[in-house]
Amino acid sequence: MPADPTPHGATASGAGAPGAGDRSDAPGGFHSGDAPRRLAQAALRDLPWEVGVAKPDPAVVVDGVTRTFGGLTAVSVDHLEIQRGGITGLIGPNGAGKTTLFNLLTGFDQPDTGTWSFNGRSLGKMAPHEVARLGVVRTFQLTKALSRLTVLQNMLLGAQDQRGESFFRALVPGIWRGQEKANTEKAMELLHRFKLDTKKDDFAGTLSGGQRKLLEMARALMSDPHVVMLDEPMAGVNPALTQSLLGHVKDLREQGMTVIFVEHDMDVVRDISDWVVVMAAGRIIAEGPPESISQNQAVVDAYLGAHHDAPLTVEEEDQVLAQAEQAIAREEQTDGDVLSADTRPERTDR
Repeated sequence: MPADPTPHGATASGAGAPGAGDRSDAPGGFHSGDAPRRLAQAALRDLPWEVGVAKPDPAVVVDGVTRTFGGLTAVSVDHLEIQRGGITGLIGPNGAGKTTLFNLLTGFDQPDTGTWSFNGRSLGKMAPHEVARLGVVRTFQLTKALSRLTVLQNMLLGAQDQRGESFFRALVPGIWRGQEKANTEKAMELLHRFKLDTKKDDFAGTLSGGQRKLLEMARALMSDPHVVMLDEPMAGVNPALTQSLLGHVKDLREQGMTVIFVEHDMDVVRDISDWVVVMAAGRIIAEGPPESISQNQAVVDAYLGAHHDAPLTVEEEDQVLAQAEQAIAREEQTDGDVLSADTRPERTDR
């Protein structure tokens, strides 16, 4: 990391950037015609590259959240804020706690300690469907499409507040028929956008892995979310669909949504992220714009191991060679002792 990329403890001057305080009722609060990417980058531009740095307009705030499994600490996040209207990449080596953090924030798991909120409202103790109703939805690393339902039926499951879900209202078609038609039209529009409209009558189980990723993302949008959390959306997707998925993730930001995504491909992270959060061993070890991450020694050590590229001194080389020679000598001595024992004639009593 550069010695002083921004004044230490500097506040985000981006909070006063054009449009940063200009809100509407649209998801994420941006007016039509704004450039959400530029707004997000302007809001984050002058922030110090520090763990737990305050954001100008956070949508999600995490405080003191920990989760342990037996004696293993899977997540230990002191403080994290996610900027509204931007794309935040969550990266880290396998086992860093990224998916566990997703599970905690969306109600699929409960932490041992800590609080977390969306738009100032606590999400603690909420079930996943309650979190989704507030506007925070997620996709999964392993897709959760219902294989024996058609693509269109999967989409309709994502619509919120369906009147026909009530037993007594379901007996009166006039109550829910208009809403069902509107939901179907909306689902078809999304399927067309994700190039799945020709698959609407196919069972979801017949789709390829990449198409299931597209279906899951499209289904998440049926609820008009404010925050979309994507768990490795590019994993297992062929290159032909990767670019399509990247475009759709960027479109979410253009529509004013806040996006948090887990990804291992650093080219993808650099391409679409406005801000990057790095986890290792359950903790957040770095935050900053994409270009700052490769300069952070803590991040390099987390991925490749500390001092992975430090050359050995002559003394260290001699020490390593001496240890290797001693180990070889011990092995040869052990083998010789075993061989002598095997070839020694048995002693008989006289």
